[in-house]
Amino acid sequence: MIVHQIYADNPLRNFHYLIACPESRDALVIDPLDVSRCLDVAAKHDLKITKILNTHEHWDHVDGNAEMKQATGAIIYAHHGAMDKIGNVDIGLKAGDEISIGTSVTLTALDTPGHTMSHLCLLSNGKDPALFCGDTLFNAGAGNCHHGGDPDILYDTFSQQLDKLPDDTRIYPGHDYIVNNLEFTLDREPSNAQAQAMLEKLKGQDPHDAYITTMADERRINSFFRLENPAIIKKLKSENTKISDTPKPREIFKALRELRNHW
Repeated sequence: MIVHQIYADNPLRNFHYLIACPESRDALVIDPLDVSRCLDVAAKHDLKITKILNTHEHWDHVDGNAEMKQATGAIIYAHHGAMDKIGNVDIGLKAGDEISIGTSVTLTALDTPGHTMSHLCLLSNGKDPALFCGDTLFNAGAGNCHHGGDPDILYDTFSQQLDKLPDDTRIYPGHDYIVNNLEFTLDREPSNAQAQAMLEKLKGQDPHDAYITTMADERRINSFFRLENPAIIKKLKSENTKISDTPKPREIFKALRELRNHW
């Protein structure tokens, strides 16, 4: 499987992805807002874009559809529940559905609500697993729930799906927020030496050549996977009198998500 992460160089710091079959050179493009950049990368590497996947319905993930389809004739895939919101989607996907790319690549759709209620992640099959996670999971962070989402349901997605992924799963999110997210981790858990070391390493990184985390990294540096960490719980309780004496992970997740909204 060939993966090209494409940074849009826009204020929202979008990432797009080309996922290609090394044998046939067919490619799927994920959330192609900056169509020109995606087409340029495809041409540079002799790839033919035959499929488009929208992780969810927000404009910065779907507004390139028409231009990309006109340029390539590609089929558009999206969550079955977002088809009317996006428009002109050819195929709606449900949990467990598969997308084949060329002759050697297969991706499985995960139904991952929370950021929106109709959000897909794609998980590559075979060795070297990879998760293309849109705005559900960010490097060292979690998606917001401002525009049609729900933090309770996002917690369920994290705890019941994402936290069950193998440590070697590579994480490919929809935006480059890793530095800010690591700073949030350290605000919540100042003693997290691994987050501090990664922050020092990545300050000033070129997002055109971004660091790719794994689930093993996320379990070490992402507060939203560290819900039973005593330092995180202690600090939350010192700041928030509404936190229970013995809070459950869901309560900590929701408190962290609310803090991150205003941080």
